[in-house]
Amino acid sequence: MVENVDKHGSKNRIKIDDIKRALQSGDTDNAILLSQQLLDSQDNSEEKVEVLYLLAVAQRTKGLINDASTTVNMLINADPNHARAHQENGYLCLVKGNKPRAATAFARATRLNPALLSSWQKLAPLYGELKHAEGQKFAAKRIEFLTQLPLEIRGARDLMHEGKLGIADTVCRRFLQSNKHNVEAMLLLAEVGIKLKLYHEAEFLLESCVEIHPTHEDARTEFVQLLSKLGKFGQAKLQAEILLKKHPKNHQHLAAKASAMVGIGEVEQAITLYEQIISERDDRPGIQLLLGHAHKANGNIKQAVAAYQQAYKIRADFGDAYWSLANTKTYRFTNSELALMQSQLDKIDIEQDDKAHLEFALAKAYEDRKQFDNAFNHYKNGNILKNQRNHYSQARLTEQVEAQKSVFTADFFKAHKEDGDKTPDPIFIVGLPRSGSTLLEQILASHSQVDGTMELHNVLGLAARLSGNKSGYPKVVNEIDNEYFARFGKKFIEETACYRDGAAFFIDKMPNNFMHIGLIKTMLPNAKIIDARRDPMACCFSGYKQLFAEGQEFSYDLDNLVHYYQSYQSLMTHWDAVLPGFVLKVQHEDVIDDLENQVRRLLDFCQLPFESSCLHFYKTKRTIKTPSSEQVRQPINSAAREQWKNFETHLTPLINAFSA
Repeated sequence: MVENVDKHGSKNRIKIDDIKRALQSGDTDNAILLSQQLLDSQDNSEEKVEVLYLLAVAQRTKGLINDASTTVNMLINADPNHARAHQENGYLCLVKGNKPRAATAFARATRLNPALLSSWQKLAPLYGELKHAEGQKFAAKRIEFLTQLPLEIRGARDLMHEGKLGIADTVCRRFLQSNKHNVEAMLLLAEVGIKLKLYHEAEFLLESCVEIHPTHEDARTEFVQLLSKLGKFGQAKLQAEILLKKHPKNHQHLAAKASAMVGIGEVEQAITLYEQIISERDDRPGIQLLLGHAHKANGNIKQAVAAYQQAYKIRADFGDAYWSLANTKTYRFTNSELALMQSQLDKIDIEQDDKAHLEFALAKAYEDRKQFDNAFNHYKNGNILKNQRNHYSQARLTEQVEAQKSVFTADFFKAHKEDGDKTPDPIFIVGLPRSGSTLLEQILASHSQVDGTMELHNVLGLAARLSGNKSGYPKVVNEIDNEYFARFGKKFIEETACYRDGAAFFIDKMPNNFMHIGLIKTMLPNAKIIDARRDPMACCFSGYKQLFAEGQEFSYDLDNLVHYYQSYQSLMTHWDAVLPGFVLKVQHEDVIDDLENQVRRLLDFCQLPFESSCLHFYKTKRTIKTPSSEQVRQPINSAAREQWKNFETHLTPLINAFSA
């Protein structure tokens, strides 16, 4: 806010609401004046974005098209994902008579916020004039869908896509009080829950939704996607098959089933499904990408590379295709590919997600060429783009760590030593991403008595469910009946059965489970836990270089990485103090230097007899879905041990924290 002196000399505080009122009353001159005055003193970036938007609307309404265009460009530079900014750009392009550019702008607005009815209503006739029949048909369907929604739910859907999740949640709940079991409200509330990472509540809502409204395909489609996100691939496959009974050739449902099949290890069958889709429609870059992921998980790197290349040939600005090539860790970009990536990155209208992927891919390409300063600039740009959209809080993590320490004490474990399910089957590998955990998993999974699975979400899901209790997690564990811990353990064993292949033991490699070792010990007291450690400089920088599919928000900022690593160390020290001997720490560098002794140490801890196959882990054929999949299919080497030193001048926060 700023002070404004009116004609009587009195001072008022300018607020955004003043600008809105001026616009609503048709006083565009005053709206422009107030916007410009507020911009001159605005420090809050979020408010600045809103003021720029209101100024652009006022200028366009006044007919100041060039001024409005300048303001919209400023707005898009400040927030490239501002859907209404692109909608304004569409209106301005129409005024200028540039219908193709207008269609592009409105299309981007609808991608960022699919609830923007005005943009869809402009798009449909534009697509008709531009002879884009499929686009016109899709826009017409969206208009029909949005116009039939109750006004409250349409508004809430708009709020959700604008990031105002709390308000959208409140509107949905209020609507459901008088419209119980309304399918669109239930579905939207679940979508809000997913964005808030309240996965258990969202799962319950969607499960209820498909039971009450079994023919509602959007609800079941969303349910399939959530089940896959939660790692419940067996259930996801069953739900996809229900959708396919009615629409056996629907590509979206076929792809959802294939994705679930990859999750449960039916990779060859999934590849067949992806190839079926491509044979019927060969212009789908997203399907090529998924096909590449399936080949990569199965160890078919040549086929994976071919699929990723085909994806960017279909859509040249498809950033994920380039990043997926880089993320094989073994691919080397050609000069022509490097030039192509740079040309796409330089496009004014590139999507932010594509831009982030391209930055990381270019960084890896330049690192491979030993152009380290250039590489770091791209890593830095990519991390900034990712960090802009994150909500990572150091204070929140500190609070979570301290809560674990305060609840899970030595006295707590003494009081609960007889609780839990006594099944010894699970082996948990915890730590930070890029800590060498995939190598440990591959070593153990090469043993005849151990099944390698994946990063399972079950423990995280249980913690999320417990967080919904009034007392919150972990405090609630002091209040529930002791018998619940055995139930939790039994349920974990049952839910993870679909990932196993008949061996006596199995691995859960979810790194974030280090936060929940107390819960694991209480519900599965005979489980084994291995802490995968790596030199903090190498581990943190490797995380900084990695573009994760989801989560790991801490990794996109060097200061956050330092805080997260130190918090992890602090909590692991606590677990060692209150649960002596329960966790085996394995240092990645020790495995590289002395493989056989570290393998024997691992197997002894897991009470497994020595098998030489664990030393030849790279020969083991299995599905691996982590970034290290190709690295662990090679004999052990120390090539990545001190890669961070090539970037030493850029890593001051890490060096100050870990090199003392």
